[in-house]
Amino acid sequence: MATGWGSLLQDEQQLEELARQAVDRALAEGVLLRTAREPSSSNVVSYAPFTLFPSLVPSALLEQAYAVQMDFNLLVDAVSQDAAFLEQTLFSTIKRDDYTARLFDIHKQVLKEGVAQTVFLGLNRSDYMFQHNTDGSPALKQIEINTISASFGGLASRTPAVHRHVLNVLSKTKEAAKILSNNPSKGLALGIAKAWELYGSANALVLLIAQEKERNIFDQRAIENELLAKNIHVIRRRFEDVSEKGSLDQDRRLLMDGQEVAVVYFRDGYMPNQYSQQNWEARLLLERSCAVKCPDIATQLAGTKKVQQELSRVGVLEMLLPGQPEAVARLRATFAGLYSLDMGAEGDQAIAEALAAPSRFVLKPQREGGGNNLYGEEMVQALQQLKDSEERASYILMEKIEPEPFGNCLLRPGSPAQVVQCISELGIFGVYVRQGKTLVMNKHVGHLLRTKAIEHADGGVAAGVAVLDNPYPV
Repeated sequence: MATGWGSLLQDEQQLEELARQAVDRALAEGVLLRTAREPSSSNVVSYAPFTLFPSLVPSALLEQAYAVQMDFNLLVDAVSQDAAFLEQTLFSTIKRDDYTARLFDIHKQVLKEGVAQTVFLGLNRSDYMFQHNTDGSPALKQIEINTISASFGGLASRTPAVHRHVLNVLSKTKEAAKILSNNPSKGLALGIAKAWELYGSANALVLLIAQEKERNIFDQRAIENELLAKNIHVIRRRFEDVSEKGSLDQDRRLLMDGQEVAVVYFRDGYMPNQYSQQNWEARLLLERSCAVKCPDIATQLAGTKKVQQELSRVGVLEMLLPGQPEAVARLRATFAGLYSLDMGAEGDQAIAEALAAPSRFVLKPQREGGGNNLYGEEMVQALQQLKDSEERASYILMEKIEPEPFGNCLLRPGSPAQVVQCISELGIFGVYVRQGKTLVMNKHVGHLLRTKAIEHADGGVAAGVAVLDNPYPV
């Protein structure tokens, strides 16, 4: 990979002036977050943190990530429909992980009663890093797939203009033209609109399940605005509101304040601390309805780390995607080493290897939202505590991906612009819609690049560690 913007990162005065210009352009483009101090109000907003320059990404890896996204869509959908595979895979996890167990209970209740929804919608984001191989070549390796509340499709569509502006200010018009246009929110809204249309009730609404304190509201509004342009109305409600004002009629149609809901889009409900007893009951009510859930409970379970680890086992992809050897090969090429920590010889061996060479592994619990993974000394301590306990089954072990660091300048509200060594994570947004057993939409709809200083092991933009970026294809 080329060295990037090396010489530009050395002129402090120029960086300061560029940073001022970039921040003003970001605010003008709507690259916005609410403030930590007032997360429930848009009276005071700030720019979302971002890089001053786009980061170099090998074109071949960007193309590979796009090419495999429709395979990942098919895979997630196949897992969500395979109740026996989910039960077998999560069997030991749900004994020790209360949160996954609660989700699984709802899944079982819905299956027992009979799934009421006939249209299924997946909006996901598959995240990758670029492994730096010993021969110097980069390889695309999947970190995880997010099947619930995959965020930043809205803000990612606003940042290309900012990076083009920075390069144009520097009279680098040829380089500015190389920054890819990107509008994930439009594609995500297309999926929701298709599901809404197939639901087949012209006056029904889209219900967005939102958090009370939502700093990332403008990201969500981008999707709402795309839907409104198609004359599809979105209402924002919390789990608590569903619990108080939501109901099912005799045909299990979901009513919210007396209005029929066609699609439920979750932007909450992906972490244990987001569920009170009341919220769990609201989630069950939503799942029992015939509204299209994005995601339904089975698809949320399909995105767990334990499922990711099982998918890497020999023969599992072939079982889930029979007769599709090309798709299987594309998927498998992106897998890093993944290891089960279930009780038994296999788990014992994985723990022994990680304790012998801790720098080569990451310990992952069944959690979303960033900031949960354990590395280095912390991982060693956790493994020593867990190794003789059945609780270890609620974690998986993953080979640590080692990207090649590069320099960039990170811009954050209230902090001076700082040039640091960074690594990036590339996400590709996928959308699919299934009616009964028929897939009616399967596409990739855009990308997200997030970049962080190398000292930050874990965490995304919402967790306050990574910043928004754009790929500069090389």
